[in-house]
This record gives sequence, C-alpha cells and structure tokens, in this order.
Amino acid sequence: VTMLCGGTSEAKEADQEIQQLCDSVKPHAEQQTGKTYDVFAARSYKRQVVAGTNYFIKVHVGGDDHIHLCVHKKLPCNGGETSLSALQESKTHQDPIEFF
Repeated sequence: VTMLCGGTSEAKEADQEIQQLCDSVKPHAEQQTGKTYDVFAARSYKRQVVAGTNYFIKVHVGGDDHIHLCVHKKLPCNGGETSLSALQESKTHQDPIEFF
C-alpha cells in the first residue's frame, strides 16, 4: 500500500505492535487525564508518515468508554523513541479515528 507522506492510512484492526505502543504511553495518558485505566486495549488505528510515524489509536478504557491517542514514533536514525503527542477523551466505539 502506497501512502502519501502526511496523509493518514485507512483504519485497521490493532495488532500486538499497536498494543505495545499503547502500553508504552499509558502512564502518560493517565497523567494527562488524571485517571487510572483498568482496561487499556487498542482496538483500531491509522498511521501517518511524517518525520517518523504518527499512530492515531482508538483505545478501549472500560465500559463504553474509549480514548483516542496520537502516538509519535521517531525514525530509528533519530533514536526511535515513542511519545504521546495528544489525547482525546469521551469517545465511543463508533467514533471514527480522525487526525488531531
């Protein structure tokens, strides 16, 4: 699949790699929201190729609640670190994942 630089991919089912990204930023998400999540299960995601990759991830956090994460992964040549760039609360399972 060819992807334009800056454009986002189609939404895909989350896999183990995406769950690991979520797990790595969970403490930061909890710090930003002031909440503790017993459930933090990645459901789906979109990718955006920039200087590295942005992942827009829908995460189930219990009950009917979901949050959307924007996780940035630097290029390996820039250290390859992962960071939580942004977060949106009060999402549902039906809410589409959008660029934010």
